[in-house]
Amino acid sequence: MRWWSLANLVSNAGTWMQLTVQNLLVLQITGSAAATGLSLSVQAAPGLLVSVAGGAAVDRWPRKLTAAVSQALLGAVAFATALLVAFDQLNLGVLLALAAVTGLIATIDGPACSLLGNDLVRPEDVPSAIGVGSLVSNAGRLAGAGLAGLAVGVFGTAAAYAANGLSFLFVAAVIPFLRPVAAAVTRAAPAAPGAPADDMSVREGLAFFARRPRLVALAGISGISAIFGRNYGLTLAVLVTGPLAGGAGAFGTVSTVLAVGGIVGAVLGARLRKPSVRLVGTLAAAGALLQVVAGLSPSLAVLLVLVLPMAVVESVSDTAGTTVLQTDPPAHMRGRVLGVWNTIRTMWSLAGPPALGLLMELAGARGALVAGGLLIAGAIGAGHLLRRRRTPEPVLIRPETAAVPALSTAA
Repeated sequence: MRWWSLANLVSNAGTWMQLTVQNLLVLQITGSAAATGLSLSVQAAPGLLVSVAGGAAVDRWPRKLTAAVSQALLGAVAFATALLVAFDQLNLGVLLALAAVTGLIATIDGPACSLLGNDLVRPEDVPSAIGVGSLVSNAGRLAGAGLAGLAVGVFGTAAAYAANGLSFLFVAAVIPFLRPVAAAVTRAAPAAPGAPADDMSVREGLAFFARRPRLVALAGISGISAIFGRNYGLTLAVLVTGPLAGGAGAFGTVSTVLAVGGIVGAVLGARLRKPSVRLVGTLAAAGALLQVVAGLSPSLAVLLVLVLPMAVVESVSDTAGTTVLQTDPPAHMRGRVLGVWNTIRTMWSLAGPPALGLLMELAGARGALVAGGLLIAGAIGAGHLLRRRRTPEPVLIRPETAAVPALSTAA
């Protein structure tokens, strides 16, 4: 697990190096902000269309082999992009094609790597492993953003893609030496005689997800939170530079505090043992209420005080939700469940910014934060009340009537 965490730290740093310079590269090629958004949408499109099929592939194929091959392929795409940039042969069409291929590979790589990390620890330690993964992701994000500026300034834009390619190859080289614990189930057991032939199908994964109220509730909580509560790069940027009269440096400080809070939350989330959907909802509602107060902040200093607990609460909530998502399904269904989840998450990422942008147009940055927080907390509260009404009350039997007469054998 230590080797896997190190490999993921390197990989996350490389990925964020590439992401940091990718938008700049599109702008350099086209000079169009619309083209930048198009490149991001093209890369996200496979996650919307074929993530469930990718998850089914993860359930069918050996996990270590699947993760190693997908990492090597992602490395090859990054190296190809670096060469095209270095020789000034990259145009928008080729860039969009490479983005689509990257997104397609990621539909298999994402669930394969997530579940492989869980296979390296005992079942009771999976929440801690997920917390460590979140910590590594946040640390890699911070390191990657900083290294991107250094790499581009010294070696040029192609260096960021080459570094990302090397990071993928490092992960692929580590995977063969990983030793899953004996209790981990990495492949589905063969179907029993007489079982339906489509037991490993995509349709079965969709049906399983739809039949699990816990997973549906988790999707609802995470969806409304992602749309109205997690796009701080947009809402807080407008709040800081607008009503609070701060500059780019002030927003940079807010972003740093958010990142630190995410790391602290990941550390706390790693201590969870049996997280539940109720805990995820409670934390999401608490973060939403903090968001409401942050939207009313009279000064930058007050906002900074509120941003840290917001990030901590939401990071713990994310860790708890990921743990439920990856441990609730049986082992042979987890790839497809993650595939369904990635499809839903892609829908949020595509629908969230336009919806939030419209809300900001109507209510401003403060209004968007306050209204979004109230929508999240209200929806979670309403869901909790609805669930309580649908849950039948237990029937209590008085002691004096609890005695049961002797039953016959037939009864």
